[in-house]
Amino acid sequence: MPRHIRSSWLETLSTLAALLIAAGLLGLAVGHVWMCIALASIGALAWHYWRLRRGLRGLTARHRWGMGDGTGVWNELDRLLYRNQWEMRTRKRRLLDMLRSYRAAAAALPDAVVVVDRNSQRVQWFNEAATSLLGLHHPGDLGEALVERLQPMPLAHWLAGGRNAEPILDVPSPVDPAIRLNLRLIPYSPDYWLLIARDVSKLLRLEQVRRDFVANVSHELRTPLTVVHGYLDMMDPEDFPGTGPMLEEMRKQSQRMAQLVEDLLTLSRLESQEHTEAEAVAMTPMLATLRREAEAHSQGRHQISIIDTAGVDLQGSNKELHSAFSNLVTNAVRYTPAGGRVEVEFAREGDGVVLSVRDTGYGIPAKHLPRLTERFYRVSSSRSRESGGTGLGLSIVKHILGLHHARLEIQSEVGKGSTFSCHFDADQVRARTEVASLPSAEDFSA
Repeated sequence: MPRHIRSSWLETLSTLAALLIAAGLLGLAVGHVWMCIALASIGALAWHYWRLRRGLRGLTARHRWGMGDGTGVWNELDRLLYRNQWEMRTRKRRLLDMLRSYRAAAAALPDAVVVVDRNSQRVQWFNEAATSLLGLHHPGDLGEALVERLQPMPLAHWLAGGRNAEPILDVPSPVDPAIRLNLRLIPYSPDYWLLIARDVSKLLRLEQVRRDFVANVSHELRTPLTVVHGYLDMMDPEDFPGTGPMLEEMRKQSQRMAQLVEDLLTLSRLESQEHTEAEAVAMTPMLATLRREAEAHSQGRHQISIIDTAGVDLQGSNKELHSAFSNLVTNAVRYTPAGGRVEVEFAREGDGVVLSVRDTGYGIPAKHLPRLTERFYRVSSSRSRESGGTGLGLSIVKHILGLHHARLEIQSEVGKGSTFSCHFDADQVRARTEVASLPSAEDFSA
């Protein structure tokens, strides 16, 4: 107990003791000692009851407490209550100022911010940007159902996903269809969600301009490259003594440039696609083709294995899936030293399937793995150029798998090799029409 509170208690007790002693002396004088002491005790008790009742009424009514003056435990209590009340008011004022600043900051954001009740999915609060981007207005839209206010945006199924809801990358605004929005749902508490809508119209236009530029430039480069390559093929090194190595290098670089142009055109076409063909993709001949391509590229320098335990086919574009799988197999052979092993496995994975390409090549450092599917990203520029790579293969694979609602998973360890896995969900799986299976890995080893 603090010293000043102990002193207040002692002072109050000494005052009470002095009162009783004075009452006892008065009782001796009048001849009624106990009656005087009893009356003094009742008076002291009544006074303390009055002070207690006064304090409880003040606390219940939340009156502004005054600074106690004087001494004693009740005056000390008044001072403590006054100090606590002042601290609470100060803290409340600080919290209100902070809340106002946070609301002002949220209101000033260029992105639309909407607070949504989790259970009822009704609008609780929104900033000014939500008016221009989503068409919400104060105060009429407060408390209204978000799905009804943002028609015709397809939000009902998306909101039902809750924490698992994936961001909507491109959706027209209900205010103006020319405005394209990126929607993100953030559950920040058990009762409330945060809907953030960002205007990505300018970014999408710039992205479209970039795709058109790449496609147009690639298309325009195709013709002169074909002419150059044709003339180089017509030139016989015997007619130009001493220029044989130069002509060969020119042919090699013109072929590499032509391949780069073709990859750019392919990537531009894939980026502009919204969906792919829904045809049956027979995996038995597909795997056999991949084996022949790998062996042709390897020229007997690697062990090639094909394993098929899935017993099902895929649904999608046969041409595009072959391009993706061939890219992975070619890369595995290209970046695996002679004597290494390349294994292609097609197996079930729950209700879906996975096609994995494993190698015992150089491996990829972990820091490079998140960026492997970016355009022109290279782990080793010199090694990629020596092998004839364009830096677009994995980007093409990623886009093809995206069109087929599949995903690419990459695992690698330096010095031990890499595994590239294409995961397909159940919607892309079809029953195999012909019961045919490939031999085991040992039978397909070369």
